[in-house]
Amino acid sequence: MNTALLIIDIQNDYFPGGAMELVGAEAAAERAASVLAVFRARGLPVVHVQHLSVRPGATFFRPGTPGAEIHPSVAPLADETVVLKHYPNAFRETGLLEHLRGKGIERLVIAGMMTHMCIDTTTRAAADLGFECTLVHDACATRALSFGGETIPAASVHNAFVAALNGTFAKVESSDRLIGTL
Repeated sequence: MNTALLIIDIQNDYFPGGAMELVGAEAAAERAASVLAVFRARGLPVVHVQHLSVRPGATFFRPGTPGAEIHPSVAPLADETVVLKHYPNAFRETGLLEHLRGKGIERLVIAGMMTHMCIDTTTRAAADLGFECTLVHDACATRALSFGGETIPAASVHNAFVAALNGTFAKVESSDRLIGTL
């Protein structure tokens, strides 16, 4: 089965000192980088997704800012595809689907940020489009959320979204386990 690695939004604004710092961004990027290294070593396709926020009042991922750049830990090589997006779903109004279908890709290995937003949305969309998805849970990061006057810690947000994706939309694996199967 033709497999591609999809690295979503591992961008500078999500790291310490960035405009939208996530909990565990550095550890998640390190795990994503280890998966990326294996894909590159085996000559498997890699697609980087970069979010550029074009909505008025955006506070992060603003075009032309250092925060919008892909983090150096997973920086694309010259021959790797970069898809620019403006919405949480990496398939919405981008050429991602056409690119993947053109390459005969049937399976996606997904890593990136934020678990509760772009990872969740893109994984569900990919599954709905017929891709077999593997989500690398320790190569993803998110932040705490609030609802009803309660703050939900980032780890709980991450775990709830990963649990919801597991089985129906994706097979969820650790980076170490995934690397052992590639």
